[in-house]
Amino acid sequence: MPAMEPHTPTVTRTHLPAGEWRSYVILFTGNRNYLRFWLAGVISQLGNWFNYIAVFVLLNELAGSGVAVSWFLIAKFIPTAILAPAAGVIADRFSRKRIMITCDVGRIFVVLAFLLIRDSSLIWLVFVLALIQEAMWSFYDPARRASVPNICRSEELHLANALSGATWSIMLAVGAALGGLVTAAWGWQTAIVLDALTFALSALLLNTVILPHTSRKREGKTGWREYTGLNDLVAGFSYLAGRRHVAALLLVKSGWALSGGIMVMLAIFGEQVFQVGNQGGGGSGILYSMRGVGAAIGPILAWRLLGERDHQMYRSIGLAFFLACACYLGFSQSPTLAWAALFVMLGHLGGSVQWVFSTTLLQKKVEDQFRGRIFAAEMALLTLILSLSTYFTGAALDRGADPRSVTAVLALLFLLPGTLWTIYAKLRLGARETR
Repeated sequence: MPAMEPHTPTVTRTHLPAGEWRSYVILFTGNRNYLRFWLAGVISQLGNWFNYIAVFVLLNELAGSGVAVSWFLIAKFIPTAILAPAAGVIADRFSRKRIMITCDVGRIFVVLAFLLIRDSSLIWLVFVLALIQEAMWSFYDPARRASVPNICRSEELHLANALSGATWSIMLAVGAALGGLVTAAWGWQTAIVLDALTFALSALLLNTVILPHTSRKREGKTGWREYTGLNDLVAGFSYLAGRRHVAALLLVKSGWALSGGIMVMLAIFGEQVFQVGNQGGGGSGILYSMRGVGAAIGPILAWRLLGERDHQMYRSIGLAFFLACACYLGFSQSPTLAWAALFVMLGHLGGSVQWVFSTTLLQKKVEDQFRGRIFAAEMALLTLILSLSTYFTGAALDRGADPRSVTAVLALLFLLPGTLWTIYAKLRLGARETR
């Protein structure tokens, strides 16, 4: 018999509108297990943004160039692109709860190792530690996202994903702002220590979560292909090849990643174009914070105004790309930090819509036994494209390109995936209506 952990029951609801605040109160009171799961993510994400701002300031002190920030972000992206196939197989084969706790505990020690960096001769250690930290996240993320349907009922998925997107965004806003303030006031080392503490608290909370896990019986011959997970990997590719609608949804975030160099530009605008504070961190903290504010509002506002049925989410994803294009063009020409912050907030209204809506649709359409591999594949492609976008952004800056011109080009790139998705959604929805 499969070994399973008990599932905490939730109150059955016919419909919980994602655009109404009371629905989230019902979710928390009716599903305390999800509440603990959510709180663990909140705490971990808060520390993540302390880490980002601290490292941006550290790199600015040691190198003072946009290319250093670009290489740091590339170091954060590359592990997922390489390790995602293995991470997906592991998330579908082993206890997702144990995977997440192990990754949290490991990241405590990795983060604290940043304190060893004293001068520019050790700048290489920044990139090594970023690689290791992100390698652990590469196993953590597919396990976490694949776990949501195991903790929530189908009628709660809209709420859970809206909440996940909103809290990621709020923690970005709060964490980036606090990280900037802490770093400016007490130095980047203090922000690093606080980040390590958040991983410890997250692991403790996850340990209290009841997360169902089915040990699937292996049938047929066993061999190196089975033990190495190659059979599972091939099965995942076959599943994806036979479901074009899943493949299209998997590509949504990668379309956004074409303009991923925007993240470099937020740091550059914050630390060089609009510098705030003597020690740095204030400007980039404000811009990353406003990114979070916009992303927190986006999905809830879109669900309320545009609807939360599947066909409405398909249409909203296309609109999100065009909104981001317009807003980041405005950001590229902003005369002051205040205007830049406003455009960042509005741009990420769209960013969060495409992220949350594509995640929700994937969770609804992908079976549990394949979910980890699909989310891992999504992140692999996403981070690969992010790495390339980030590299070329940093290279352009290193060759003396004007930051405002680079940002304008990145903004215009949103038009490509936006146009392609709009055409695809129109064809798919039109085909469904004619059946």
